[in-house]
Order: sequence, then structure tokens, then C-alpha cells
Amino acid sequence: MIGKGTFPLLRLVAGSLLLFFISTGTVHAAGPAASGSQPLLARYASIKPKLEKNQFGAPIHLESAESQGAVRVDMYGVVNYPFDQVKEALQSPDAWCDIAPLHINIKACTYRKGAQSQLTLYSGRKNYQPPADAYPLTLRFRVVSEQPEYLELALTADEGPFRTRDHRIGLEAAPLDSRRTFLHFSYAYTHGPMARMAIKTYFATIGRDKVGFSVVGGKDGKLYYIEGVRGAIERNTVRYYLALQTYLDALKSPEDRRFEQRLSRWYDLTAKYPRQLKELDKPDYLANKRREHANQITWQKGEGSQ
Repeated sequence: MIGKGTFPLLRLVAGSLLLFFISTGTVHAAGPAASGSQPLLARYASIKPKLEKNQFGAPIHLESAESQGAVRVDMYGVVNYPFDQVKEALQSPDAWCDIAPLHINIKACTYRKGAQSQLTLYSGRKNYQPPADAYPLTLRFRVVSEQPEYLELALTADEGPFRTRDHRIGLEAAPLDSRRTFLHFSYAYTHGPMARMAIKTYFATIGRDKVGFSVVGGKDGKLYYIEGVRGAIERNTVRYYLALQTYLDALKSPEDRRFEQRLSRWYDLTAKYPRQLKELDKPDYLANKRREHANQITWQKGEGSQ
């Protein structure tokens, strides 16, 4: 029997784990895929109809699959920015510490540059939380390939919270033309019995009403939004994609206005999908993120002094 006091812990454990599903999932990628602009653009050609017409009303395509002990998510999207601009904006770890904290559950992000660049994400509950009370995940940040018409990034961690391991976050980008860039995110990680039990309990109790974006057929023949772990990964993947879109959009503004613009823009974009992504009212989200951003600045100064 689960006591009432257990629910906050379940929410934190499952929520923290599911944040990283966005970069991986109970997932192992099915093996190394071919990389480079040609395979990526071939993928664009094959899914172009789905990018043009989908449930998002935007050039986004989400694929997810679940098997015993594993979930995989791939997200594809078209952004209306030249490839060189996208490449310059995304290939440094400090940019990702502007992108990731827009997510409602990321409480702070710190980075180190150098021969072994890295990011540390602090994840927690949806309301305000200082990074000291959140769960850290440190990821190695590496530019796998930088070519005139192709960019590949990898963020990896051997171990994570709650005995998770093999965290893998991937990003590919290639130009479609002089004004548009095609992006591909891929995510995978492995978890053990502790994480599996927490997640199963979470979705059987307080997370039972949460859904993703894919539609599947039920036993009654009706169509339903996907639930459970797969739905959670889809929700988080979309949140991060919208954070990336927001980050690129704000680069057009003066630097001292970008932070507030990113917050407002990200919230408004997620508000288009209230069934899946609504968690807080906008004033609460803005207030929380301003406090958390102040914490992040302090923590980044400490990171740089080490």
C-alpha cells in the first residue's frame, strides 16, 4: 500500500527520470545510424508530408516506440533560419544553458568549456526549486562533426540519477535551402529496477491522466493519445524542441531583452497544446523562472571558479 507521503517522492523520482527520457528514454538506440547531411536530408524527403500536415500545426514530426524495457523517441523539425546561423548558435555548451532551463522542470544549468566541455542539468518539480534541492545530471558535450553543410552534437553521461546509465542526447542539423534548416533530435538511456518501479507506480497513480501526442487504437476500437512513459517522453521532447525554437527566435533581439522574450515565447508556444503541456499559469511560470535564473547565474559563477 502506498502512503500519502510517498507521492511527492514518486513525483520527483519519476519526473526527474522522465526529463532525461527526452534525451534518451528507457532507450537503447537500435545501433549507430549513418550520419552526415545526405542521410539526414534523405530522411527529410521521406517524412516531408508528415512535416507539412500533422497534429502540431507546425513543421514538426515526432516518432516514438516502446518495447519491453525500452522506449525510443526521434524528433524532426524545420526552423526558418539559415544553417550557418543555427550551427553558430548551438555548437557551444553555454547556449544549451539558455535553452534547457526554459523547460518547466529544469531548475538550473551550468557549463564548462574546454577540451572536455560539459553541461550539468538540475531537474525537479514544476514549481520553484533551488538547484541544491534538484537532481543533477552531468553530460559531456561534444561536437561530433562540423562540416560546411552538417552539424552533429552529442551529450553523454555514463551514469545518472536513480541508477540510470548510458544517457545519450543527439542533435543533427543540415540546410534545406538558404533560409531553412532541418533538425533531428534523438534520445536514449537505460534504467534499472528502482527507476522502473518508480515510473510504473507514478503512472498508475498521480500521473495516470497525462498523455503524449501520438494517437493509438484502444481495445474498444477508439483512438486515444498515448499514455505512460512513451507519452511522457513525447511531452518532454516537444518542450525541448519549443525551447530550441524560442532560443533561435530571441537571437534577433538585443541581448538584454532575450531572457524575458524567451520565457514569454516558450510559454505561449506550449500553451498551444494544453492537453499535454499545461502545468502552470503564465504568471507563476514567469516568476519561478526569474528566481531560478538568478540562482543559475550564481551557480555558474561557482562552476567557473572551480
